[in-house]
Amino acid sequence: MRKIDRTIEAVNRLEKLYPNAICSLEYDDAFQLLIATRLSAQCTDKRVNMVTPDLFREFPTPEKMANADIERVEELIKTCGLYKTKAKDLVKIGQQIVENFGGKVPDTIEELTTLSGVGRKTANLVVGDIYKKPAVVCDTHFIRLCNRLGLVKTENPLTVEKEMRKLLPGDKSNDFCHRSVLFGRDVCIARSPKCDSCVLNDICPKILKKR
Repeated sequence: MRKIDRTIEAVNRLEKLYPNAICSLEYDDAFQLLIATRLSAQCTDKRVNMVTPDLFREFPTPEKMANADIERVEELIKTCGLYKTKAKDLVKIGQQIVENFGGKVPDTIEELTTLSGVGRKTANLVVGDIYKKPAVVCDTHFIRLCNRLGLVKTENPLTVEKEMRKLLPGDKSNDFCHRSVLFGRDVCIARSPKCDSCVLNDICPKILKKR
């Protein structure tokens, strides 16, 4: 089976398995998603969702965050880990959005990655979820699944993103990334994947080699 055919089959099967797959971070707008995603680095989404309500109550907009006291931001996000670095980034992000983008979260990966602490993973998430553009969010689950399916042969996020953009339908790429996270947590887990009950086991080279 060609890579493109395997990709389409995986997209269709995971869509049936997780019809309502969405980002597990809780947010109301582009700014909140951007901030929540920055906080999620080396932290669980569950923990971030516990922290952001109070954070957004005090600093709901780029303008408010731009003028925030860093020590207060640190206090609010302390349980997320790396809170000092993250607090500096959050305030800087607010300032950059106000100064460089007129107070509006930009809608391109190139512009988003100019913001403090924002990498391509975060940028893709915002571009896909908020602006509904084709996006490939390369988290660990997505990268692992793509490698096991033989779609890529690298764990480099940028290379995986570039290769999967060629294979994934643009209108389904972002949702497939969300579904890959759920699938990676439920079935295609890192150490002991549940291959016997996997809906992709008949198209997975990793399993077929064992047969």
